[in-house]
Amino acid sequence: MTTLRDILDVDYPVIQAPMAGVQDSALTIAVSKAGGLGSLPCAMLTGDKIREEIANIRAETDRPFNLNFFCHTPPAADPEKETAWRQSLLPYYQELGLEVNEKAGGASRRPFDEQAAELVADLKPAVISFHFGLPAPHLLAYIKSKGVKVLASATTVAEALWLEQRGADAIIAQGLEAGGHRGHFLSDDLGLQMGTFALIPQIVSRVKLPVIAAGGIASAAGVIAATQLGAMAAQVGTAYLLCTEAQTSAIHRHALQSDQASHTAITNVFSGRPARGIVNRLIQEQGPISSSAPEFPNAAAALAALRAKAEQLGKGDFSPLWAGQNTMGCEAISAAEMTLRLAGVE
Repeated sequence: MTTLRDILDVDYPVIQAPMAGVQDSALTIAVSKAGGLGSLPCAMLTGDKIREEIANIRAETDRPFNLNFFCHTPPAADPEKETAWRQSLLPYYQELGLEVNEKAGGASRRPFDEQAAELVADLKPAVISFHFGLPAPHLLAYIKSKGVKVLASATTVAEALWLEQRGADAIIAQGLEAGGHRGHFLSDDLGLQMGTFALIPQIVSRVKLPVIAAGGIASAAGVIAATQLGAMAAQVGTAYLLCTEAQTSAIHRHALQSDQASHTAITNVFSGRPARGIVNRLIQEQGPISSSAPEFPNAAAALAALRAKAEQLGKGDFSPLWAGQNTMGCEAISAAEMTLRLAGVE
């Protein structure tokens, strides 16, 4: 079976999942230096910021790392839906003493484009990964011509086959347990998706590419189980959220360490696209799935001021507390120690 070491100079079959909003290059560096594959989420970063973060990584380690990008199609403006969404949130604005059209700063989510492709071609990371499909064929061919390996997420066998046919080098099999945004792109029907340990062998049996397991894996036993089913490695996100190098907020950290973490749901109320997080007030009262939420990523804008104000008050009522279904592996330890623990060599 192909191993991660065969594709990259990585000691252990552990990939740190890219987690926008709760990490920067510090987490990437720690995981890569420990022998795993550290990842940097780039969809919410400017080109200059990506360059800065990569400079930080390369100043600390010469080990491989992964840059992650989104491949969504930005939706057309829909003022009516945006207005209706804000009206549905009006009681919360009034409760917090805010104007319904009040705006708060926040990074947008950009899809992979020509500018990003030029950046990747110039910086030449060992690997890049994509969520929500793949970029335009000419962009994919361009970055692959530079020797960059391409990973991409699939939530179904059909998506895995689609990715294989269009040039991915490895498939990330994202099970339904996974925290954060679902990587689906061929169908919005969540009923087509399945758990990680059901998905892995089905994808492995249908594609010739290496497969990486993602979702619900938070221990060395989970990594071993995934490899026994045919995966070459496991991508782990939630277990790293309490690590010292993560930028997870105090509110998010508290939720992860409370009984609240045992209840997660797939919801679209934070961004407009289904993602798994710890159930909080907004999910309970507006979701989990709301037909009122504008398309991804536009739902987030109306929540920015609510989130900022509530967090000032020490509440996570309007914050996306992304987490997978298995938070048992979360510990406030270094990311290096977590990587070795997941690799079973601690």
